[in-house]
Amino acid sequence: MEPLTWTGSLSGLNIIFTAVLVLLALGIVAQILISFVPQTDARAVAGDGTMASNQGASGFINMIVNYLFYALVGITLIYLVLGVVMGTGAGILGGMARQFLPVWTALIVTFVLSITFKRKLGLYGKLFDSTVGMIGFAIVMFWVFTGVFGGVFDLLVTHDSLSQVSGMKNKLPGTPLRGAEEGDYQWFLLGGDNLARDVFSRLIKGSWVVVKIAPFATLFAFMVGITLGLPAGYYGGRLDTILSFLANLILAFPVILLFYLLVTPEIVLTGIPNYMALFLFIFPLVFLAILLNSRFYTQPSFRTPLLIVVLGVGAWLYLSMVSSDGTIVETPTYSIPGIPAALDLFDIGSGILVVFVSVVFVNSPTVFRIVRGLALDIKTRDYVAAAQTRGEGPWYIMLWEILPNARGPLIVDFCLRIGYTTILLGTLGFFGLGLESESPDWGSTINAGRRLLSLYPHAAIAPALSLLSLVLGLNLLADGLREESLRD
Repeated sequence: MEPLTWTGSLSGLNIIFTAVLVLLALGIVAQILISFVPQTDARAVAGDGTMASNQGASGFINMIVNYLFYALVGITLIYLVLGVVMGTGAGILGGMARQFLPVWTALIVTFVLSITFKRKLGLYGKLFDSTVGMIGFAIVMFWVFTGVFGGVFDLLVTHDSLSQVSGMKNKLPGTPLRGAEEGDYQWFLLGGDNLARDVFSRLIKGSWVVVKIAPFATLFAFMVGITLGLPAGYYGGRLDTILSFLANLILAFPVILLFYLLVTPEIVLTGIPNYMALFLFIFPLVFLAILLNSRFYTQPSFRTPLLIVVLGVGAWLYLSMVSSDGTIVETPTYSIPGIPAALDLFDIGSGILVVFVSVVFVNSPTVFRIVRGLALDIKTRDYVAAAQTRGEGPWYIMLWEILPNARGPLIVDFCLRIGYTTILLGTLGFFGLGLESESPDWGSTINAGRRLLSLYPHAAIAPALSLLSLVLGLNLLADGLREESLRD
């Protein structure tokens, strides 16, 4: 069986794609250079009195760049569509395009439904009025769907991410599988790593590691920051002084070094991360209790059963998260028992728990300062004074007047912080801290591939580009949300 080339029978498109890409790059350079030259061309005026595009050389270059960009997107779509249809007949890219068919389907359905009902979806719907926001959202959701379909349902992987295949050590992308049996996928699409494992399958599994840690850890950090930041900014005084001092104390310590200290084996053995989990993971329960109580305070017959159900389920999830193998804290000298294993909904590995807690602990002070600053500003607004005049309680004002009006900056920061957390996870994996050594997370994969980077770059470049694209997508998404929140 012959090795696969990158584009297979679609190689004729490569020349066109390369030409368009080069011309687009030259056009962008020309745009940058011409921006330094004073423009004397008048702008055209449209029929409705608005300003139209630039005229003259600047307008011509802008028009050419736009056409080249659309041509590049069109050729890329041709690669993808024909790749899905032809599979490995279109080479490595075709094989990967077909494997990602569930992801493409989910993306198309998501975009069609979102654009159709965007006027009813608030800030999320307005995101689809921003080109930058849509591009960022598409990249982020691509990796989210990849993580879910590949990590949970195993729909995308071609081989077991931990299995070693004889004769496939450091093989280049598109290498046919030696001794493949009927039903086995015939190629290593992105080659093999230094332990003869499939790089493509490990890339897919690694996306699930990021998707299941970064967003939820960031969400927990926001719960902590909001629960403490709102009263600090609203009440001020001694409470604000104490909480701000503690936040500044944590922020004064180098973040990366603090992260490394929390995940070192010596610290893990003391049980400190488990105690931190006991403390930090209680904040979502506190937040939900205060939120529901402040909203339905005048309806005790409805509020009390609702709180019992919500907090009961929340407490169950809380104990399932902080306990492992029937214990909450287990050290060489003592242990604290948790819930019975039969009631434990999910068993979070010790490595993932430590990384999760570390992310929450490191991010919470920064979120606290942002929320505090927003609360200090918004509490002086007229609608807050009106709520105080109506006799609303402090927590109702904080959670139902101040917090909704601070959602724009917080949503933007949430997206940026997920990207920051993704980089931290990759950095930890690169240095072999936190997660298990055989974990397919992108940082560990990059670290394993860097040793032979000059000879076999594919094992490290594939996860590095994936990490880059996800962080880029999150930044573009944050830019789009910032743009639309300012218009809101």
